[in-house]
Amino acid sequence: MTYEERVRVFYDSALHCYQAIMGDRWHHADPDALTVGLPRLRGCEVLEERIVALAGIAPGARALDFGSGVGGPTLHMARVAQATFVGVSNNDRLNELARAKARDVGMADQVSFVTLDDLGYKDLPFPAASFDAVTFFESVCHVPDKAALFRELARVLKPGGRLGGMDWIQRAYGEHQSDADVLRFMAPVNEAISIPWHGTVESYASMMRDAGLEVSIARDLYAGIRCWSVVQDDETPAWATYTGPEQQMFRRGEEALAAARRAGVFTIGMWIASKP
Repeated sequence: MTYEERVRVFYDSALHCYQAIMGDRWHHADPDALTVGLPRLRGCEVLEERIVALAGIAPGARALDFGSGVGGPTLHMARVAQATFVGVSNNDRLNELARAKARDVGMADQVSFVTLDDLGYKDLPFPAASFDAVTFFESVCHVPDKAALFRELARVLKPGGRLGGMDWIQRAYGEHQSDADVLRFMAPVNEAISIPWHGTVESYASMMRDAGLEVSIARDLYAGIRCWSVVQDDETPAWATYTGPEQQMFRRGEEALAAARRAGVFTIGMWIASKP
C-alpha cells in the first residue's frame, strides 16, 4: 500500500473519531485566541480568518483549499471572504460529507469539493494560473512528495496570487537537539497518524521558494514554548477514553502526540508566499 493510499484509509477510520472529538475543524486553533479564553471552535475560525486576510482572499476571488476534510474551514473561509472555494482531497467519503454540508448551509454554488486520485496532488486537475489563492490546514504533512505538491500549488496560482496555510512540523527543542532525538518522539506520531515525514518551518519555506514562490511569512506558532494549551488538557481525556472504531489506534496516536508535545519537538508552522 502506498503512503497516499494509507492516508486515505486512515481517514476512513478517523472520520468517526475526529468528528466525535473535534467536530468539523480538524486543525489547531489560533494560540492567541486560546490565550484570551476563546473556545476551540472560535479559535479555529480566528486562524482561518487570519489565513484569509494574509492570503489576500477578497470578495469574488477563487481559492483552492488543499486537504479540505469534511469542509468546515473551507466553508467558513468562503463565507467570511465572500469568495468561491474548491476543496480537494483523495477521500470521497469526506468530500461527500463536505458537499452535504455545503448544500445544507446554502453554499453549494459557492463551494465545491473535488476528489483527487491518490497521486492527484502531483498533477492537479486545474489549469495553470486558475486560482487567486491556495490554502492548507494541517494536510501537507500527510503528503510524501511535499516538494511536488508545492510545485503544483504554485502552478495553479495566478501571478500575484498567494499561498497561505499551517501544518504539523517538527523542531529541535530544549535537550532534544539531534535529528535522532527528535525522531525518537516523532516517529511514533508518524506511524500512528499516517504521516510519512514531518518538515520544519524552514524546509517548507525552502520548498516553496524552489517552486518559484516568494515567502513572506514562515513562523513557528509556538516559538520558544511547547505546543500545548488548555485545549489539549480538555481534549486528552476524550482521546484517551475514546471507544469508537479503531479505538486503540487513536489512543496510541494521542499518547505519541502528547509525548512529542511535552518534549517540545512537535509544533505548528504557518506560511504565506506569493507568486511573482
